Amino acid sequence: MSLGPPMSREGAEYALRARSDERDRISGDLLDLEAHTTYQLLKGASLRGPTQTRWAAAQGALATLWALYDTYRGVLRTAEQVKGPRGRLGAEQLATLTELLSGRSVVLKAAAKPVEERSLLPQADERLTLDETVTRMDAAFQLATDVLTEIDTVWSAALPRLDAADAELRVVSDLQRQLGETLDLTQAEAELKRMRAAVLEDPLGSAPPDHELARVTGALASTRADLEQALRVSQEYGRRREELAAALDRVRAAESDARVAHGTVVAKIALPPQAQPRSKVDALAGELDALDASTGTWLDRSGRLTALEQGVEQAAQQAGATAKALLGLIGRRNELRGLLGACQAMAVRKGLAEDPDATGLYERARLLLWSAPCDLTKAAQAVDLYQRAIHGGGR
Repeated sequence: MSLGPPMSREGAEYALRARSDERDRISGDLLDLEAHTTYQLLKGASLRGPTQTRWAAAQGALATLWALYDTYRGVLRTAEQVKGPRGRLGAEQLATLTELLSGRSVVLKAAAKPVEERSLLPQADERLTLDETVTRMDAAFQLATDVLTEIDTVWSAALPRLDAADAELRVVSDLQRQLGETLDLTQAEAELKRMRAAVLEDPLGSAPPDHELARVTGALASTRADLEQALRVSQEYGRRREELAAALDRVRAAESDARVAHGTVVAKIALPPQAQPRSKVDALAGELDALDASTGTWLDRSGRLTALEQGVEQAAQQAGATAKALLGLIGRRNELRGLLGACQAMAVRKGLAEDPDATGLYERARLLLWSAPCDLTKAAQAVDLYQRAIHGGGR
């Protein structure tokens, strides 16, 4: 194929400068590729599945790219030598530069084939122009970087989370040793190893470990929280034990108040048997003694101590609420007495004070309210009937 007339001196010098700049840019891109973290990891990685297949294809493309690049640089070195330092280029030099910079000056040697694919006929080398060479190199570069990007995306999403899970596992193991606990962490460790191996060896063919990883990390986080709580309990047990003993004294006092309130009220208000306050303090004190004598692990004692603290608090609140509710019954009786008096005054104003029906309802309510013990349910119904009668059957 004819290249046409040789380049002019200015055209040859311009083309050579442009190609030199292009070579430097390509060299920088290739160095960046080789320095890429994912590329470095893949160079020594043991891959499998779709990732192995695609990375093998990318490596083949990169091998071709480097072969082309070496030849490409060789052509440019030859062109720079032809130009040399001389100020003027002769016709012969310009023809040579034209052939190198515009002709098919890049020779890509025929690749060696497996014996079953060979022919006894000579294999023709491929000749390319510099533009065709750059296009061919760019296609190989894009193929490799596309694979790198896909792998890097998977690794960037999964590996930091796996690292965090491994760190959580180490923390749990350290806490376990500190407390002398015996926890079986082998399953979590095995699952994390399996997920990491899948992500590292076949990131393009393995499903993202999101669900499994969330389950394992959630379980580890829960175990860590329990162990940290147990560690705090081991360090705070003496203080919290003293606080529990003081809280039990408050429960005793609150239950005593409830019993006194019951004794006061039961003489005035009719109470069902279940209204008798029931003490919990002895059972709670027994649990504290058992906890003191326990030889169990701090993980077990932590849960028992927290439950006991909650039980003591609830017992104190319940005893206080019981006393308040009992004393409130007397207040309710007094409230009904006041309401009955107000209804009687209204009956006088309405001229119903001598009405036999109204008087009968009043006397029944009064008798219930001034009896001891007073049946509050029946008394409230009687006051309501009297109030309805005074209002003419309605409120």
